[in-house]
Amino acid sequence: MKRQMQRQGELGADGEPIATPRSAPTRSVSRPNGPRTTPFGYIKEVRTELKKVNWPTRQEVRTYSIVVLATLVVLIALIFFLDYLFSEAAVFLFK
Repeated sequence: MKRQMQRQGELGADGEPIATPRSAPTRSVSRPNGPRTTPFGYIKEVRTELKKVNWPTRQEVRTYSIVVLATLVVLIALIFFLDYLFSEAAVFLFK
């Protein structure tokens, strides 16, 4: 290990480590190009982008809501019955 460190220049001829000053890590700070946006300009841009959004219709929202609620009911019932089954099995085993 010492020979490798000597080849790399980390040890001197006498085997003592060579003290090398460490440089501080540098961070590159990226700054935005151009002037800053004013709060009113920001709100205007947000409203413009929100107009481009493809919003669902009332019927689509209703359909998606029914699907989500039906899925929840099925999963809740499944978890309830599995919990009941395992609790009865545990009571039967430890009785």
